[in-house]
Amino acid sequence: MDYFLIEGGRRLEGRIPVGGAKNSGLKLMVASLLSEGPLILSNVPDIADIRTMRTLLGQLGYEVAEVDGPGTLSLGGAIHSVEAPYDIVSRMRASILVLGPLLARMGEARVSLPGGCAIGTRPVDLHLKGLEALGAEIQLEAGYIHARAPQGLQGGRVVLPFPSVGATENIMMAATLARGTTELVNAAREPEILDLAKCLNAMGARITGAHSGTITIEGVERLHGAHYAVMPDRIECGTYACAVGMTGGDVLLEGGRMADQEAVVHALQQAGVEVTQEAEGLRVRSQGRLRGLDLTTEPYPGFPTDMQAQFMAMLSVAEGASMITETIFENRFMHVPELNRMGANITIQGRAAVIRGVEHLSGARVMATDLRASFSLILAGLVAEGETELSRVYHLDRGYEHVEKKLSACGAKIKRVKAPAKAG
Repeated sequence: MDYFLIEGGRRLEGRIPVGGAKNSGLKLMVASLLSEGPLILSNVPDIADIRTMRTLLGQLGYEVAEVDGPGTLSLGGAIHSVEAPYDIVSRMRASILVLGPLLARMGEARVSLPGGCAIGTRPVDLHLKGLEALGAEIQLEAGYIHARAPQGLQGGRVVLPFPSVGATENIMMAATLARGTTELVNAAREPEILDLAKCLNAMGARITGAHSGTITIEGVERLHGAHYAVMPDRIECGTYACAVGMTGGDVLLEGGRMADQEAVVHALQQAGVEVTQEAEGLRVRSQGRLRGLDLTTEPYPGFPTDMQAQFMAMLSVAEGASMITETIFENRFMHVPELNRMGANITIQGRAAVIRGVEHLSGARVMATDLRASFSLILAGLVAEGETELSRVYHLDRGYEHVEKKLSACGAKIKRVKAPAKAG
């Protein structure tokens, strides 16, 4: 198993290109199932989850190929299977999103219940109730969701009890090929929702109100191919901004957009990090010790749960006390014991973590527990005295591309060590 070695104490300076958004690229790949295509996607990140999605789409008989070099995919063709099997779906929660497109285009889908990071219960009942509101017949059998709509889907009104991102995406995609109009109320408002709607519209869908909380989808008979660029990854951008803030650096995050992450930018500025929008991206500067602050994770446009672990690492060396309250997932503090092993002073009180800033962290052997937590430990390693060894970096590889290259180019001392092959 690969691991990282990080030697702390180096200021970051230079440029870091922000890759395409994991949380958008995966959904746009799935959206291609709604049409024979081809859908040409550019700015696709080179990460493990994208490769897993390529495997899943291939399992369905769909054609996915690189064109014009890395980062651009062509997706299209006939669908030969409507089953998304357990061995693939269990590796990545986003696989559940093939349910709506398969059902809409093929009239049937059989999808394993999903997996992904072990950060708490994330039920799919909102997906299923929304599809049932569009006329789907759904059964749960032997760990699979079996959905049927032999006469096609019918537009309707769907009111989500809370703005679930995955349910919004699944229902919105399915509704593009439903007869009549669908109104999706209390929909998620994340920038990735708007990116998906823009891509679907480029394919011939008729979607309005994305990013407003109420989305209207006027069903069409069929979609067609298109060219579309995946939006920049706002979580990757925010993560590197924390790295710059912690190390007292000056870095241009190429492609970063302040409009996608105003809550994160505001929190960075409260902590004492300077963030400005430039023509090429976000300029992030920091000098001196940061200040503590209190944060609560919320659905967009609130502070994102996907930035909670990174901010916790940053605040662990800030002046004063901070508190982070996690309202989205009930089990997303698994990085706390690992940060404390490095000298952080963090205590958990229910769904809140109290962080008392320390002047120094110390390098240690630590272990990644999920995607975002893995980068929080890299951040800690960047400022720790001595060497940090981070194992189980396969979690990191699911959502961040070329981490060691991007950080090393700005002065960090970090290297990936390949695990020796097992004998026999």
